[in-house]
Amino acid sequence: MKRVMAQGCFDVIHPGHLHYLEKSADLGDELVVVVARDSRVGYRKNLAFNEDERVEILNALETVDRAVLGSEDDIYSTVKEIDPDVITVGYDQSHETEEVQKLAEDATDHDVKVKRISGKEDYSSSKIKN
Repeated sequence: MKRVMAQGCFDVIHPGHLHYLEKSADLGDELVVVVARDSRVGYRKNLAFNEDERVEILNALETVDRAVLGSEDDIYSTVKEIDPDVITVGYDQSHETEEVQKLAEDATDHDVKVKRISGKEDYSSSKIKN
């Protein structure tokens, strides 16, 4: 079974998020979504939903097999726990795929493919909130 891991804040779910999750799910058999903790993103985002609500919303989506909270400290401890075969990165996420791949492989002790998912234009939680 090929496990795919997607991650993000997912504060206000919009068609861009759905596109990211659907394309991520297409890459494997199981999609696990890691939701950023309030403590890691709340200082720079005006959150509409708290971390538990965001997990609940994602778990209600048919595309998502399981949504979990990320780590408070080290994001790669979550990678180790989930043990993905593929990690997807959103088009607007600043993570460099090569760096994510190296750190993920160090955490899991096996090959991990990292794929940047193209965006669905004109969607952003910040724009929607404004």
